[in-house]
Amino acid sequence: MDPKHTALVLIEYQNDFTSEGGTLHDAVKPVMNSSNMLANTLETVKKARELGATIVHAPITFTDDYHELTSEPYGILKGVVDSKSFRKGSWGSEIVEELTPQPQDIVIEGKRGLDGFASTNLDFVLRSRGITDIALGGFLTNCCVESTMRTGYEKGYNVVTLKDCTAALSEEEQKSAIEKNYPMFSRPMDHNEFIAELGGKETTAGARTGRGYTTDAGQPPMDAPA
Repeated sequence: MDPKHTALVLIEYQNDFTSEGGTLHDAVKPVMNSSNMLANTLETVKKARELGATIVHAPITFTDDYHELTSEPYGILKGVVDSKSFRKGSWGSEIVEELTPQPQDIVIEGKRGLDGFASTNLDFVLRSRGITDIALGGFLTNCCVESTMRTGYEKGYNVVTLKDCTAALSEEEQKSAIEKNYPMFSRPMDHNEFIAELGGKETTAGARTGRGYTTDAGQPPMDAPA
């Protein structure tokens, strides 16, 4: 993977999810802990930034009265309203301190629903920068990350989902999304596999795709085209 054409997209790493005292933190904390997702994400961001990849933050925010949504929300967005989560200007809506965007990072505005592309200019920003590959991490594994993954796939991006940089409301949902849904619309990887490919090293996942990744010795994989 060429870092110049790769973006690491961080979905909703906001205090309401990530931090003690966040409105939804207790719901995701068990899976966050089991997957070590925040520490894995910090390592991934550091290495990806060093290698020259684009770091994109995709937070979700609403006004205090949630007038962007229907007056009778249902499903996951009803849960957001009922818990008074992600209100603009609140501590809960802020990106967690450890991932404070750096000057060279991009913060996408306008996310009001599940899909990171739907109500934002994410696609325009990525294409303007010549991005062809996107790696996704964040919340929830089977909701916003999955919705963004599916659209990225449909739009022709090479999509990577970072299995250990995501968290859901239960281990069952986490496992189902990663094992059943992610392989249909992305190349699921652990964060260290992604870092290795971004740095030009062959991984098992890369070798399976036949996309011409090289080994540590600089030689093409056995099944790579000449």
